Amino acid sequence: MTTAHLDTNRHPIGEPAFVASCRDLLDTDGALVLEGFAPADTIAQIVAESAPLESDAFYADKTHNVYLTPNDPKFSAGHPYNRQITSSKGLIADDEIPASSPLREIYQDEDFCSFLCGVLGIDQIYPYADNLSSINVHFAAEGMELGWHFDNSSFAVTMLLQAPEAGAHFEHVPAVRNSAEGDMAYDRVAAVLDGHTKVQTLEFEPGDLVLFRGRDAMHRVTPTEGGTTRLLVVFAYNDQPGVALSESALETFYGRTC
Repeated sequence: MTTAHLDTNRHPIGEPAFVASCRDLLDTDGALVLEGFAPADTIAQIVAESAPLESDAFYADKTHNVYLTPNDPKFSAGHPYNRQITSSKGLIADDEIPASSPLREIYQDEDFCSFLCGVLGIDQIYPYADNLSSINVHFAAEGMELGWHFDNSSFAVTMLLQAPEAGAHFEHVPAVRNSAEGDMAYDRVAAVLDGHTKVQTLEFEPGDLVLFRGRDAMHRVTPTEGGTTRLLVVFAYNDQPGVALSESALETFYGRTC
């Protein structure tokens, strides 16, 4: 049974025709925004339980390349592979999400999971095997940003919880590379970094569900402006059971391994 925390009248996730239309949009655009997927009262409840945890979040302010990999000494520091981008955010892990949170009901809802499988074209999805990675709430206070990068995962499922006063625009450039063929797309990456490529902005509001394929699309979130922190939840799934982040990845993302 679908949770009451989803507006299934507006978004009939159990209807094959609706699933097919969402799949077509995602396949065509690389992104899908379902407006008002979670009702306003649900978002208000989630923000009320999440916002007080901001000071307890693990904060990371670091540089990285767009591929999220270590630098390669065979390239110069200015080469697109080695150019450093700044990212900063706060994060609370799955084990810090209250047991009664609507986020858990949404994440575990069987109809929602079936909908995601249908839209993404996969047979099954599974939570992470570690106790930190499945549901994460991200905090971006004034000046925090996510720099240009490609995702390592084939898809991302997110929902904005609280919008800032200004800034924090989600910008992306579709089909910069073809990771399946090992295309690193150095020239196209450099063009994006140098501001020579037209970028697209994905608009969404609190309660909107966003599915995004970021493995081959470069994307970023511009710095938050103003005193209201941007809150975003990431619903992280795998298409295979038993997958857990490595201890080094857990330490990087959460500042701990358990």
